[in-house]
Amino acid sequence: MKEILSVENLRVSFPTDDGLVRAVDDVSFTLNEGETVAIVGESGSGKTVTSLSIMDLHNRRTAQVSGSIKIRDGANTVEVVSASPEETRSLRGRVVSMIFQDPMSSLHPYYKISNQLCES
Repeated sequence: MKEILSVENLRVSFPTDDGLVRAVDDVSFTLNEGETVAIVGESGSGKTVTSLSIMDLHNRRTAQVSGSIKIRDGANTVEVVSASPEETRSLRGRVVSMIFQDPMSSLHPYYKISNQLCES
């Protein structure tokens, strides 16, 4: 199987008035072609921050992202952490997608999830 996503030693911090807050600390996992990975955890555990990092949807001026996020794009691999905004924008919707947490706007309960994912 081909590796399509690799997250290694991901750390994400945000500056606050009280100092730097580390929202994600040393997260690592891989996803191979044909596999499904679920990111589960308590509220506030960093699931959304991890996902937003993979999609490169953080504000680059405030979020401090380190580690490695590699996404396979055909024969090429893009290192998200060091890629330009244009590079990561070109991946979104074509190579990698995200279903956001708002249940009312994410998935329709009357349609199969597989059909909805294919449409997006």
